[in-house]
Amino acid sequence: MSLRYRFHLPPHSADFFPGVLMESPVDPVKRRHRELERIALASLRCARVLMQCGASARVVHQCGAMLANSQKVELLGLRLGYASITMTLGSGGNSITRMVTIRGHGVNHRLDRAVRALVREAAETAMLPAALELRLDRLEATTPRYPFWVTAVAVGIACGSFSGLLGADERAMVAVLFASGLGQAVRMMLHRRGVNVFVITTAVALIASWLGGFGAERLHSGTVDLAVFGATLLLVPGVPATNAQADVVDGFPTLGSARAVSVLMVMVFAAVGLWVARLLLGYPV
Repeated sequence: MSLRYRFHLPPHSADFFPGVLMESPVDPVKRRHRELERIALASLRCARVLMQCGASARVVHQCGAMLANSQKVELLGLRLGYASITMTLGSGGNSITRMVTIRGHGVNHRLDRAVRALVREAAETAMLPAALELRLDRLEATTPRYPFWVTAVAVGIACGSFSGLLGADERAMVAVLFASGLGQAVRMMLHRRGVNVFVITTAVALIASWLGGFGAERLHSGTVDLAVFGATLLLVPGVPATNAQADVVDGFPTLGSARAVSVLMVMVFAAVGLWVARLLLGYPV
């Protein structure tokens, strides 16, 4: 297939280039840089929300590939880091790389499922990037959350029940219920104020374990040690630990290792809070 050229020459230049066909090459580029940028930024926003909601690397990578394919562009690279995500898209002779930072890692199952459904819809309908970002804004603003007190009570009941499974008596379970519920309330308040996650972990472990042990003593429980420990079960990073293992198995060792280190640090700071609480209660460490 031949290319036809149009040279952009000054006026009357045909007098100096007789017989030259004044046409330009057929442009092989399917998407311009500005279009690639819009697609990349919309895809990165979806990836960031999924990461912040606790999605695994495999899920985020699949969603990025689906959005790129729906826009008829090539996903040249998608780097998932613990603090940032980088995407490179290509089309024809053009390519573009964009990066976004991750604001914080948490667990939000409702928003996670809603964004996955949105990505599937966008891939099936070839939704424009502007429409995708508008829908994503709406999801982030309208996806319901449980009330503050419901979360605190649910966490208290869960920790009290787990303490019973570990062998705590009924009185210790009651102490753990109230201590861990209050600990969860403190955790959410500090998180909303933007306090460092490791400082929050230490503070909550100290408060919850001290209250659990103190309450179990006042209720004359025979399993005070289990109450001290059971009140900190809300700090166990189950979702990050599971994702760390899954990421390594799925071929994302860098992100998996970063998540594993984060899990380890959370456990270390929780242990520090628990240790201080036992000292305040007068128990040997």
